[in-house]
Amino acid sequence: MDTASLAVTARAADGTRMVLSEAVAGGLGAPGPVTRTAGGARWSYPDKGLSVTASSEGGRLRIRMRAERDQKVSWPVTGTDRAVSDVQLPRGEGLDIPVRDAFWNSGPGGLAGSSVDIGADLALPLWGYAMGGGSSSAARHGVSYVVATDIGTSLGFASRGGALRATAAHEFSGGEGTREYEVSFALTDGDPVAPAVDYRSYLAERGELGSLREKIRKNPANGRLLGAFHAYVWGEARTAAGVERLRKLGVDRMWLGYDAGPDPMDAGAVKAAKRAGYLVGPYDSFANGQDPKTADSPTSAWPGTVYPDFCVKKADGTAESGFGGRGCYMSSQAFEQAEPSKHYLAERTREMTANGANSYFLDVDATGEVFRDHGAGHEMTKADDRKNRLARMGRLAKGFVLGSESAQPWANGVLAFDHGSGTPVADGLWKLERDKGTWGGYYPQDAPKNFFKPVALPDDLATAMYDPKYRVPLYETALHGSLVNVERWELSYDKLPAQKTNRALLAMLYNTPLNFVLDGPSLTKNGKELASLQRYFAPLHKAAGTERMTSFRWLTGDRSVQRSVFGDGVLTVTANFGHTAYHGLPGGCVDARLKGDAKPRRLCPAEVNTPAS
Repeated sequence: MDTASLAVTARAADGTRMVLSEAVAGGLGAPGPVTRTAGGARWSYPDKGLSVTASSEGGRLRIRMRAERDQKVSWPVTGTDRAVSDVQLPRGEGLDIPVRDAFWNSGPGGLAGSSVDIGADLALPLWGYAMGGGSSSAARHGVSYVVATDIGTSLGFASRGGALRATAAHEFSGGEGTREYEVSFALTDGDPVAPAVDYRSYLAERGELGSLREKIRKNPANGRLLGAFHAYVWGEARTAAGVERLRKLGVDRMWLGYDAGPDPMDAGAVKAAKRAGYLVGPYDSFANGQDPKTADSPTSAWPGTVYPDFCVKKADGTAESGFGGRGCYMSSQAFEQAEPSKHYLAERTREMTANGANSYFLDVDATGEVFRDHGAGHEMTKADDRKNRLARMGRLAKGFVLGSESAQPWANGVLAFDHGSGTPVADGLWKLERDKGTWGGYYPQDAPKNFFKPVALPDDLATAMYDPKYRVPLYETALHGSLVNVERWELSYDKLPAQKTNRALLAMLYNTPLNFVLDGPSLTKNGKELASLQRYFAPLHKAAGTERMTSFRWLTGDRSVQRSVFGDGVLTVTANFGHTAYHGLPGGCVDARLKGDAKPRRLCPAEVNTPAS
């Protein structure tokens, strides 16, 4: 490490020299003297008011910076080594992108010129590069970058000479509580999921890796997630008769959720669902507040003057606007301070589960969108917001099978499942969803078109999100066996007809459930298809849902055939996304072999993706 510039190089065991970071962007001024420490070294940049410590911990180079004053530092500057071949990015489940791929270097789907908030926009606080050789070469090297201080840190992409490079930037802010910045570097074997392997070890070493097996031990109802598909239900599907229809189709495990509107699942429907072995629960949110007289959702109406008293306040004293500009975001600090005496959250939970629900979905609590609150008497930093959310999710998890949206890894210890971290959301998705004519709106009430209307994704969006040659299971490699990860709620299996086969193959390959949206007509039209897919998935997930993903690799140079392994060979899955057979496995099909199976179990989703007329 060059203390004059913070350039970092490494030499692998075979002698290969690698550039892990170029010099810091913008310069730091002359460094002070280097002092040896027990674990490494420390020095400073007096002109910047920055001090740096470097140490070797757990096989990683750990760099910590501390700033005496507010400033921004752009570092590390990565992806500049000439041998770099691929960048790994945890957008949703994960991507492995050849750095010279034309699609990602330019055009509407490109990364070049974009920047992501590591703490808010990425599913894991990391990125990585592979170096040397083609995608099927064994003689590769790589590097993993883990950012412990993800709040206040962004990752910007640029195309230089037709290749993607990534530069991190950290905002040191006393008010935001981000005056410290920490990045760990690890050398890897260049495997497409190597950064996630490194991160899983990083979490485990710190006691921050949750265990689904342990969650099941503490609350046996969590075990019902194993083998279950997920569905939001409407109309007849949220009645006892609808549940009975699912059961008669042979569906032995499901998670059923319903919105917080005027017609929730009643006690009879919930009882029928639990009798069938299903999980069932409401959607709720503690994050939005509106005037109770005009609130557009029961979840946004709070007692007394909770609204507007608990609104998150910006520095100028105005309230932080809520979902879609409605009402305000509510301060987790205000709720935590009031809860011991007022019990607002506990009372809300009692009301929402009076029908006997055994699961709970708490929207946005586990996402990366956290707030600094300037409100008098309930001030908090973004880190405080995370702590508060963890505390209240931890309380809920003691009594319910708890899920939240797009779970960040800091919440993996309390959640049993999430909806959203499985989806590599590209920017164009939000624009498409706002086009109600194309995507569908919130009506009719018993079958909203934004749930039920099929949509054709534009080509660039389909490529960015679902092209299997770019998809890799970073999130599952890091957190499989800790919680159950599902795609976003508005992207049900039937919402995107052109992606159904690939999404089914990805779900089986990653050992993650599919999600659906159901009403009476869709049960008639698609019920047999759902049941067929769930029957295939259930034994695989029951066996491997609590195991770690131990291997992922491409079996062909074009990445069309992929294989995953869970546990000590508990489950091996091979998916063929191509059009030609691979060792007897037809294109568009998947083979799964549980330990002890005499032959693999085959699924060809297209054969069940043709619902009854």
